[in-house]
Amino acid sequence: MHKFDYSFLNNGMLPSELVNVTASISSLKTASQFRKDDFKKVFTELEKIAKIQSVKSSNEIEGIVTTDERIVQIVQQNSAPLNHNEREIAGYRDALNLIHTEHQNIPFNEATVLSLHKTLLSATDYNYGGTYKNEDNVILEIDGQGAKRIRFAPVPAVETKEAMEQLFLAFMEAASDSNVNALLLIPCVILDFLCVHPFRDGNGRMSRLLSLLLLYKNGFDVGKYISFEEQINKNKGWYYRALKESSENWHESVNNYFPFMQNFLGVLYECYQELDKRFAIVNSNKVTKSARVEATVLNSLLPISKAEICQLLPDVSPTTVEAVLGRMVKGGVITTVGSGRGTKYVRK
Repeated sequence: MHKFDYSFLNNGMLPSELVNVTASISSLKTASQFRKDDFKKVFTELEKIAKIQSVKSSNEIEGIVTTDERIVQIVQQNSAPLNHNEREIAGYRDALNLIHTEHQNIPFNEATVLSLHKTLLSATDYNYGGTYKNEDNVILEIDGQGAKRIRFAPVPAVETKEAMEQLFLAFMEAASDSNVNALLLIPCVILDFLCVHPFRDGNGRMSRLLSLLLLYKNGFDVGKYISFEEQINKNKGWYYRALKESSENWHESVNNYFPFMQNFLGVLYECYQELDKRFAIVNSNKVTKSARVEATVLNSLLPISKAEICQLLPDVSPTTVEAVLGRMVKGGVITTVGSGRGTKYVRK
């Protein structure tokens, strides 16, 4: 069995680029905290948008999809799921809400992981939510011709519980070491979770939920305002390459964690950069109000309403917003979805 040991994070020999990016992330976190205290309304609106994007992207990575309109309705709980995919999506919404609201009171342990998995699958017809796999599973890779091959064979079912126990113990030991940087520890734990692959279904989505939980518990809550899952989805190729490289020789305990760490920290850094960009868009006094309205619509992945734009740009009058939207529609830059008070706008 793989030896779960994170002591290498305290040997002073870590790649300089990893250490440097953690310092940059910590600085960006401090800056965002000041903004969050002063501009609560802006961050509340960013949180609403990020939640929709997180639910959509984390499921989309696994091929679980529905329309953007249905995603919004499910996340906002304005409609019950209509099919299996939507039930899977609703389960992720519920698990994500728990982490958003209760992360301070949720420990990282076996009970939490099993409970989150049960919530993740609670809206489906599956009866194995909240239980470890009882059959061996494999991670498949499909080439351009559709041929399948085993990319990685996770821990056997019979060894799964012990492996997870060892993972939690190793995490507790490393987390209690003041010389171990939490930002370096978290991706190592997530990689090991993925290599154990403890569940019959939902391992990828669980890895992203646990990433957010551990980040939030260590004060890095950018995922509430900029979707961490969306950033992974936008760079899936990089993510899967890093996962493949870091899982090689994992069973022999001589794998290289660094590629996955670089990917994880790179995604987190991009989230803080995106937060900085979106904050500048919705709260800048240096950019014209018309330009900020245009940027808000064009940067929205989902259709956005006039009311939502007004909430994001509280200093821009509804009349200005309406005029800019009309001009963009007339110019063919954006198109409308819906009608009347329910009209929304999206990049054409």
